[in-house]
Amino acid sequence: MIFTSLGSLLGFLFLGIPVAATLALVGLILSGTFSPLPLHYALAEITWTVSNNFLLIAIPLFVLLGELLLRSGLASRMYSALVLWMPWLPGGLMHSNIAACAMFAATSGSSVATAATIGTVALEEVKKNAYNERLFLGTIAAGGTLGILIPPSINLILYGVLTETSIPQLYLAGLIPGLVLAGLFSVVVLLLCLWRPVWGGRSVRASWPSRMRALPDLLPPLVIFLAVIGTIYMGWATATEAAALGVLTTFVIAAAYRCLTLAVIRQAFEGTMRTSAMIMAVMIGAYFLNLVFGAIGLPVAASRWIGTLRLSPFELFCLIVGFYFVLGMFMETLSMMVASVPIIAPIMTAAGFNPVWSGIIVVILMEIALITPPVGLNLFVVQSVRGRGGVLDVIVGALPFVVVMLLFVFLLYAFPQMALMLPQLMR
Repeated sequence: MIFTSLGSLLGFLFLGIPVAATLALVGLILSGTFSPLPLHYALAEITWTVSNNFLLIAIPLFVLLGELLLRSGLASRMYSALVLWMPWLPGGLMHSNIAACAMFAATSGSSVATAATIGTVALEEVKKNAYNERLFLGTIAAGGTLGILIPPSINLILYGVLTETSIPQLYLAGLIPGLVLAGLFSVVVLLLCLWRPVWGGRSVRASWPSRMRALPDLLPPLVIFLAVIGTIYMGWATATEAAALGVLTTFVIAAAYRCLTLAVIRQAFEGTMRTSAMIMAVMIGAYFLNLVFGAIGLPVAASRWIGTLRLSPFELFCLIVGFYFVLGMFMETLSMMVASVPIIAPIMTAAGFNPVWSGIIVVILMEIALITPPVGLNLFVVQSVRGRGGVLDVIVGALPFVVVMLLFVFLLYAFPQMALMLPQLMR
């Protein structure tokens, strides 16, 4: 049963069948093979239920928020302001790339949107200031992955819905690891540029008056973050209500900056509809597959099989890390999450791992998949924005950050309180 499920899933994906259709087809195959009940009759009800799920409504709202930031030019203003404040470090604007990715991640919730946005405004600096191009590209690709870890994160919402875990608790748990990981990225850049000073390019000088004038451009992400995350943490709003408040706040800020035009609104809504339709189609297929998994007893069978291996918690953790690392080379993160989490999460819980902590671990492993060839999505996003050369440059530039993220996963295993401290304090 387990190998039939995994084999059919990977087989359809390798054939190039869209993810949503693949999930539904695997569900139909497993239902017809292992279930005595006609589970396909539930597909229409599942489609209606998913489309009306109050928590999932937050996804298109967060997508719209990121689209508005990108189309209105607020993200470009933010990057330009950071450029003035961070040129003194060895590595110069590469630290600005990481900081800008972290700030944009704190408002958009999407890694792809983060990498594309920061890449669009940053790549012109490579030749201008003689940076090592591969490392510069790597900072954008790796920094973009923070979009699914630092709240508000679309992937954390999906994990919470799939596992019935508290989304506010997941958001709290993702904040410190996200900031620590961004700091480690900067440390990597710092050490590499101290080792090879020529990689750091020419330093950009900025006067204090120009820095002070740029400060207002750093305020929009902070205000939006407080509007979204602050209301959730204070208990004033659910994740969906906070997402709606974030969209409203973005509209007001864009209007105040005089960059909210009809063209911006139309482009933002068009981008939101395309992205949301794809995500919701995948979720419908995932919900149907999860129903089939439960009906045929696949999670129980997987747990029993893992039990026969007689692994210690650390050995099981290493097995899961290895499983996601290999799977991430061949699957897109959203499809990987919705296909694997219903099986992996119960196994981790049965082994004694905290469900909230497990969610952060899984999302970080998804981040690694975003910059792991041959299917690392952020690698191709950065390359498409770059528009010249080969994707190998981006892959090589991202490799140091892959190593750091793998080490950070084991650091979180050794110090789980890094993720659990805030949820426990708020509780």
